[in-house]
Amino acid sequence: MQPTRPIDHRISLHDPALLAFWAERHVCTLTTLRPDGTPHVVPVGATLDPDAGLARVITSASTVKARNAQGSPVALCQVDGRRWSTLEGHATVNSDPSHVAEAVARYTDRYREPRANPNRVVLEITITHILGNL
Repeated sequence: MQPTRPIDHRISLHDPALLAFWAERHVCTLTTLRPDGTPHVVPVGATLDPDAGLARVITSASTVKARNAQGSPVALCQVDGRRWSTLEGHATVNSDPSHVAEAVARYTDRYREPRANPNRVVLEITITHILGNL
């Protein structure tokens, strides 16, 4: 009898299948936690920056997702049939114009140019875990 080895289910941030999937145009869901600990799940557009280890979501500073996300664990998920991927991590809310501009440029590349929003911020998610079936 052969000894069993644990199966490694981790996906690399630079896995070609992961990068291809996150480059396709898909609506994602962002899960944040409310102050009472219950989940708040909303549809979002998101981008992946594997070199920085970040996912980004643009939004208005006044949104519930922005208020919930600051310094909190979050999950960003997208699904296409049997293919799915969830990026888990911790979010920060960044209003620095250069960070917002970078996020808008990446969003424009993946989706379309967003409408003007003087209150825009970017949720920067430092990725700690990657799950999926790609």
